[in-house]
Amino acid sequence: MEDLRVTQLKQWLSDALLIDLPVLTSMNGDAGFRRYFRFNNQNQSFIAVDSPVEQCNNLSFTQIQAALAQQGIQVPDIIAYEQEKGFFCLSDFGDNLLGDKLSLASMDSYYKKAINLLPNITEMPMKNLPIYDRDFVQVELNIFVEWLLGQHLAITLSASETMQLEHCFTLLVDNAIEQPQVGMHRDFHSRNLMLLPNDELGVIDFQDAVVGPLTYDVVSLLRDCYVKWPQEKVIALFDYYCQLMVEQGKLQTTSKKQWQRWFDLMGLQRHIKASGIFARLHHRDNKDNYLSDIPLTLSYIVEVSGQYPELVFLHQFVEQRVLPTLLARAENKKVQQ
Repeated sequence: MEDLRVTQLKQWLSDALLIDLPVLTSMNGDAGFRRYFRFNNQNQSFIAVDSPVEQCNNLSFTQIQAALAQQGIQVPDIIAYEQEKGFFCLSDFGDNLLGDKLSLASMDSYYKKAINLLPNITEMPMKNLPIYDRDFVQVELNIFVEWLLGQHLAITLSASETMQLEHCFTLLVDNAIEQPQVGMHRDFHSRNLMLLPNDELGVIDFQDAVVGPLTYDVVSLLRDCYVKWPQEKVIALFDYYCQLMVEQGKLQTTSKKQWQRWFDLMGLQRHIKASGIFARLHHRDNKDNYLSDIPLTLSYIVEVSGQYPELVFLHQFVEQRVLPTLLARAENKKVQQ
């Protein structure tokens, strides 16, 4: 049976576009509260969005869409918008996700194309963007403790472990804050980039953009939570990004060692947060399909933290306690089934 929101969305589309009631086809949703539907009108495809105002910052979406478009970034057009109910009609970028087209042979060219978008994203007007400040970063790290450790794995930290983990988190927060602060997409990866017919890349899922650290978007792309690439390719592409940012005048006097530390520790923060969010999506939002992505995020944490002596506790804790508990939980679930 069709729910009330979908019925209202269809009626709104009919009134706003002066068309018959459209037939909506549900699409795969994102990790948030929005729902996406595709429909056709006069042989043209559109995207209808149910974006409840109680859970979604729709004003931010419209402002960031305009800011990115102003920078020449290909983003969906807003055909119509109903502010009070949280309904959108958007242009349709199609089904060709960059993530579905990537291979070892093609990733260099595609990822360079994606990296080439980042200077323009960093320059989007930042007046209305939230600031990814110290408290913001800390809140994200705490999701790991509350939802992955506590809710999902039932791991209780001792006072000593809590203190050591907080020390590691402080290093990650400091790393984020000390970087140049720029316009940041905040979820810039291959599942949020679309291959368009003109061989350009379209950018979606940008509504959570903030002002934040220079390396956040590039580490989201190159150390993707959903796919892992050979380290030598990641290093080469990060070098390409660094050179591009220097050529664009973003940063002139930063050493390669500093760039690498910013990148590595920024990736750690993102993967710690993501593993907690994936657990939260399961326990709070009944979205189980992200659980399978937790092991990859944890493997990144183990691999990168092991390169920094000051993060030895984080390295050992995830490798020796978190990962084994996660694997044991998965095995127990298999046995119960």
